[in-house]
Amino acid sequence: MRQHDARRWVLIAGVLGSSMAFIDATAVNVILPVLQNDLRATVAEVQWVIEAYQLFLAALILLGGALGDRFGRRRVFAAGVFIFAVASAACGFAPSAVFLIGARAIQGIGGALLTPGSLALITGAYEDTERGAAIGSWSAFSALTSAAGPVLGGWLAQHLSWRAIFFLNAPIAAAVLAICLLRVKDSRPAQKPGLDPGGALLATLGLGGITYGLIESPQRGFADAAVAGSLVAGAIASLAFIVVESRARAPMLPLDIFRSRAFAGANLLTLFLYGALGGFFFFLPFDLIQLRGYSPTQAGAALLPFAALLFAGSRSAGALAVRIGARKPLTLGPALAAAGLVVMALSPSGGSYWTSTLPGLLLLGIGMTTTIAPLTTTVMSSCPQARAGLASGVNNAVARGASLLAIAVIGAAAIASFSARFEEGLAKLPLAPQVRSELLAQRSRLAALEIPRSVSAHLRKSIESTVASSFRDSFRLALLLAASLALASALVGLLTIRVKGRR
Repeated sequence: MRQHDARRWVLIAGVLGSSMAFIDATAVNVILPVLQNDLRATVAEVQWVIEAYQLFLAALILLGGALGDRFGRRRVFAAGVFIFAVASAACGFAPSAVFLIGARAIQGIGGALLTPGSLALITGAYEDTERGAAIGSWSAFSALTSAAGPVLGGWLAQHLSWRAIFFLNAPIAAAVLAICLLRVKDSRPAQKPGLDPGGALLATLGLGGITYGLIESPQRGFADAAVAGSLVAGAIASLAFIVVESRARAPMLPLDIFRSRAFAGANLLTLFLYGALGGFFFFLPFDLIQLRGYSPTQAGAALLPFAALLFAGSRSAGALAVRIGARKPLTLGPALAAAGLVVMALSPSGGSYWTSTLPGLLLLGIGMTTTIAPLTTTVMSSCPQARAGLASGVNNAVARGASLLAIAVIGAAAIASFSARFEEGLAKLPLAPQVRSELLAQRSRLAALEIPRSVSAHLRKSIESTVASSFRDSFRLALLLAASLALASALVGLLTIRVKGRR
């Protein structure tokens, strides 16, 4: 087989493999309100549908890259694709929210193996002169699949079932595994890296403990033994992770990489900005579908302007950053994103998509488009070339961890807000004690709670109005918290990224 053909097959395998993860990441958010109703899940359980995946992906993605370098990139990539596909099928057959959460956790493990593996295979197959174009092709297809995810997920949920989005991964995985077996040669660096399973375990326990405590706190309270215990255990594990990484022979996360001010600043910016983005995209489908009555397809299509801006403008933003330096776009971009979130938070309730959602979404899209390419360039150029793979992996893990923690924190605040407003609203209605208790018991389902059939038509409308106003207030709070994170990232960009030409 000619070298050109061999490299083309590597690129195809990498693009198809990573497309499963990218479609899944964007499509699942849109179908959350649908699967919540189908599985009668609480908001905490719905949070875990996202968080279980993000937890293992964020905690293990650096280990996944090291495993590929040690045991063979094709082998580990193919293993990740297989695990991801089997877990996806389990998600599709899930009889309950708890089962789905478990399957999503296994999906995250598969994603942690295939995500770094796809780029590592491409990097190893292409020479320096052609590598940029190959990675550019991978990035373009990744953007396309990410953009298609919400619309595809919404359409499948509306016309077939939310389960279909998970079954879609089976034929893609089969094609990728066949290509890997028949067309792709294994590769690995000359020097095998060490592994850090202890660090991976502590990272998982740290992130998992903190996330569990935050998600469960609105229902149980911070004084609850399980909540307080998990938060303390998560904090201890996180501190132990730092100690272990500072002493390990082959640490998963070499702490000296953060001695670079630009690298540390870029990752802190990533933490705040992707936290804002994760919180926003978690709650938006609930507002569109459960409150405004959008169909799943319409909710997915509502996000297309954001994706189109990212796809069309990222290359130009990267070129602009080369001319003027990264500091200005890494300050202005997050500030525009924050402004977009504030515009959506303060838009009048009951407005149309064109007046209440699109203006803010466009500002958010312009802000992210302005930020992403300069941010990536700053991350990759702030470390020696020999550490480029590590720098990329760390930034990827930070972005995933940011979304994980932000959904937990913002979710806890939004649920607490909804509960307080809903209880206050119900107190003003002439409800029977049993009906009031039944409604309050469903607070954790937010706008998806079910009103008892025994309630009269007049009272039903009053309860529905109370649910809607309570959810709007909690959604606005979520957007404002996300905006504060984006604004914090703009401040980080201003203070930590050097002006072009200044040493």
